[in-house]
Amino acid sequence: MLSRVFVDIGNTNTKWKFESDYFFSSTDDFEIEKLPKCSKIWVSSVSTRSFELNNPDITFAESQARYKSLTNIYKDPSLLGCDRWLGMIASYEISQQNSFILIDIGTAITIDIVDKFGIHQGGLIFPGLDKLRQTFNNFPVSSIENINEIGQNTEKAWSIGTLVLVVNTINQKINELKNETPNVSIFITGGGYVHVNDFLEFDHVYYPHLVLDGLEFYVDNMG
Repeated sequence: MLSRVFVDIGNTNTKWKFESDYFFSSTDDFEIEKLPKCSKIWVSSVSTRSFELNNPDITFAESQARYKSLTNIYKDPSLLGCDRWLGMIASYEISQQNSFILIDIGTAITIDIVDKFGIHQGGLIFPGLDKLRQTFNNFPVSSIENINEIGQNTEKAWSIGTLVLVVNTINQKINELKNETPNVSIFITGGGYVHVNDFLEFDHVYYPHLVLDGLEFYVDNMG
């Protein structure tokens, strides 16, 4: 029997998992037809890019009302982004039913809170660093990123200022949530982590492939 392939299609990047190995491509360059031969392809997608997916062996994951004792707070479960739901599934399995906060730092940044009973309390969504910097397309961006500096030209001022905005928003909200639930576990995923990890003021664990791992748990739990 051929193996399954799990695919996470994001707005910027696409990842897939095949036989315990992880692969990466920009979403613009990704071609689903070039995935390894397998018996089934499971897909999580938040991308606005359309794909020709007439293959009956391709199935899209959807957010559910429940996964084991993990409960989706949305009245219409399908309206919760599938990537957020799958990330919570993986975090739920890792936390072993303890309360957790999941931060996904990508094109958008999402923060989701789940209590010790597995009840999703809701979350936040705000622009990621790259998206934020695109609000003024004529502003140049510096590769030098240090929130302890003051920019002495437009390039550095914009680069540092946008980084400060993202970092301070994450730190402030997480510290508020930690005060409410002191022993909460904090998991982070997403490619934007590389820009902020040196400036986060709270203990956390980074997992680069939570959505893909959550997709595999999702499929296995379907029986």
